[in-house]
Amino acid sequence: MRILITNDDGINAPGLEVIHAIATEVAGAGGEVWTVAPAFEKSGVAHCINYAHPTMIVELGERRFAAEGAPADCVLAGVHEVMGLAKPDLILSGVNKGNNSAENTVYSGTIGAAMEGALQGVKSIAMSQYFGPANVKLENQFEASAQHGAALVKNLLENGIWGGEGYQTFYNVNFPPVSGADVKGTRVVRQGLRKTGGMGVQSHMPPNGRKYLWIKGNPQNTCSGKNTDATVNIDGWISVTPMRCDLTAHDLLDDLESRLA
Repeated sequence: MRILITNDDGINAPGLEVIHAIATEVAGAGGEVWTVAPAFEKSGVAHCINYAHPTMIVELGERRFAAEGAPADCVLAGVHEVMGLAKPDLILSGVNKGNNSAENTVYSGTIGAAMEGALQGVKSIAMSQYFGPANVKLENQFEASAQHGAALVKNLLENGIWGGEGYQTFYNVNFPPVSGADVKGTRVVRQGLRKTGGMGVQSHMPPNGRKYLWIKGNPQNTCSGKNTDATVNIDGWISVTPMRCDLTAHDLLDDLESRLA
């Protein structure tokens, strides 16, 4: 099996080492793990691509590349340039430092890479590690994802729903903010929405007298509704959410058409 890994935290992020170990175990003897990750942190860029700018790419070692672009650029580079004529069998994005549950999903470059992978017709999984009081002071904050990641990926490859017509399915996986031993299991749930909502801003007036705005996140250890990702994560479960790039609100189509007729 040939696996492409990437992330949005950058080529030197500790979570990339975790997902490399996961990918190595999944690829098995004789398999290949290729890395194409952003040269610098690209958190919060969603499905951004360098459409108006060229993307510099540098080979750092065997099957290891850094690209001066977004996570989706890294997927495009891996699929169409770095890995040659044959597409990867699997794309793994992460392990993100912090959760990509609930509304975080729409901002996430980790998710953006998996979206691009699905658009390229490759099985793709985004993986993120939730942080909280129970794991933030562990020697290995990625303990839950490191211990349970490979088994989950293998399970999804064997039993997940892939392919189909139109937009392909990809998976958003979030590991709970607990130690590896305290992970309760896996739940398949929908994307939630925290009552605190999305991002905000905080203004700052430096000595030069010009106002600057810092993008500010909201509290993360907040539930997102019954049977949703952030809620089960906080309760100690791994969340698995099947996703597609189709953003259509299908439940509104017929009603809206009659209203506008």
